[in-house]
Amino acid sequence: MIQFLQLVVSGIAVGCVLALIALGFTLIYKATETVNFAQGDLMMLGGFAAYTAIVLFGLPFWLGAIVTLAAMALFGAGLDRVVLRRVLGQPQFAVVMMTVGIGFMLRGLASMVPGWGTETYTIKTPYSGEVLRAGGLALSAEYLMVIVMTVLLCSALYAFFRFTRVGVAMQAASQNQLAAYYMGIPVARVNTLVWALSAAVAGFAALLLAPITFVHTNMGFIGLKAFPAAVIGGFGSVPGAIAGGLAIGVVEALAGFYLPEGFKDIAAYIVVLVVLMVRPHGLFGGAGRKKV
Repeated sequence: MIQFLQLVVSGIAVGCVLALIALGFTLIYKATETVNFAQGDLMMLGGFAAYTAIVLFGLPFWLGAIVTLAAMALFGAGLDRVVLRRVLGQPQFAVVMMTVGIGFMLRGLASMVPGWGTETYTIKTPYSGEVLRAGGLALSAEYLMVIVMTVLLCSALYAFFRFTRVGVAMQAASQNQLAAYYMGIPVARVNTLVWALSAAVAGFAALLLAPITFVHTNMGFIGLKAFPAAVIGGFGSVPGAIAGGLAIGVVEALAGFYLPEGFKDIAAYIVVLVVLMVRPHGLFGGAGRKKV
């Protein structure tokens, strides 16, 4: 039982990171009905931004974290204003392929930046190496911090969307952009804010993941597992993204220990197939009706 609980806790921690990346997918999709396949690579860029601020520039961890989030928000806003806004009105396939190309471009550029390259780097945190013991459980402080910070971020996002004018405007624009525009909401500006928020969330996920799995150009491939998490929860559902990420994380942790080798790599996609056979719109997804 102790071993089982240990696996569940580690799976929840990894699932929290997947949930944050899936949340980025969901935010973009709700606002623009576009699937951003560069979300994982935005997390990779956030990891390198954190490495630059904390390790190369020597900033304290928490100050470097704030700088990283601000830089990623600015990058996300600039990406929308400079690149993605130019393809508005084009077929969805063109926009999706644009995000795929952006992902490849980010990986290529990161490998060419002096001080980054294709090496693997680590980021030390104030709680690195700490272990908390509860009964027979040995809980890594890094995993516990992932869980705690994810809960705090999700609570902050809930309050933002529920109680702020900007958050309410984002929800209105995600339901019906034309109706929101007629109601006086600056839809283009709201979309830019959504891209900024999504990039900042990716940077937040990188800050939580980097001390555990290190920083490298391929760390963005975790987005391939976060995408099934968004599908399981119901694409466009914020609670669904969180639930889907946690489900994938726990299933992978248990499959990697109890099932034969190789099952861990396909566990996420098996869960997707099972969920979609039972609920085609995902656990929290609706039938696609819109309202303002």
